Amino acid sequence: MEASLPPQKSNVTAHGASTVAIITLEAFAGMWINAFIVCVLCIAWVQKKTLNSNEKILLLLGCSRISYLCSSWVSQFLSKIYPKYLYAHTILLLLAIFQTFFNYSNLWVSACLCGFYCIKMANFRNSFFIYLKVNVDRMVPWLLLGSEIVALAMGIVIYDLMETAQSSNITSTSQGNFWEVTIRKDKHLFSSFFLTCFGYAASFMAFLFSAVFLLFSLWRHKRTMQTSSMKDLNMDAHIRAMKSVLSFLVMYSINFVCLVLTIIYVMTKENIMTLLISIYLCAFPGVHSLILIFSNPKLEKALLKILSCVKWEFFIK
Repeated sequence: MEASLPPQKSNVTAHGASTVAIITLEAFAGMWINAFIVCVLCIAWVQKKTLNSNEKILLLLGCSRISYLCSSWVSQFLSKIYPKYLYAHTILLLLAIFQTFFNYSNLWVSACLCGFYCIKMANFRNSFFIYLKVNVDRMVPWLLLGSEIVALAMGIVIYDLMETAQSSNITSTSQGNFWEVTIRKDKHLFSSFFLTCFGYAASFMAFLFSAVFLLFSLWRHKRTMQTSSMKDLNMDAHIRAMKSVLSFLVMYSINFVCLVLTIIYVMTKENIMTLLISIYLCAFPGVHSLILIFSNPKLEKALLKILSCVKWEFFIK
């Protein structure tokens, strides 16, 4: 039995290194993709001196995802390679607050983006919906501000949770998740977890209703054009929009399930499930932003232009 202990320690180290390698690849790829979106929109902002509502949402979403991926990578790197640094309560607390804030910012701004697409593209004769369609551009800055306020509030909740845990002498394991602690059955802690779940569920429901309404409207419009034998030049655009929204719906739903599972597995040791959850949560911001690039003509054109220049330089060399 004693002879088998050193290989076991080596396997754990190799497992941690492979996990960090995968998450590092996903995080840096996602940061580059979102940095591209931010750069293109900032250049357009400088040139035009203004941004439309869609571009404002995409700009804030890109910044939120870059920050979220950066904080997630730092926490994963420290927890797997240098776990002793997370025993310092201040470092652990700062990482937890930043990661929570940018995570909720990402979730709520994503929901705002889907809601904006729903109001702009869907066609309903309801008077309230028509009012939203007319005034949506004036509402976008307030929606984005509200998203950041909610994210800040959840960051404060996590701060309060960890400070309470520290003052109650709760032993933090600091391995892979900021909430992975041996928890006493304290009502204050359970209320904090409830608020966290509520924040996830509220953003998901806002996104879900927007996506379903938009899909229904696009499907109804597509069916009307087909039954009336109309040849609309926007037919392909509607089909592409339906595919984009549907893919976003599937990805966001899986992301929501993974976020809930992080709370369910909060008191368990790291296993294959927690590893898969971490991998998906780091992959989601980059993959979805890539879908947004190819769904936006301006971003797609800029990306293809850059790729063509890189390809031309490669052939020259």
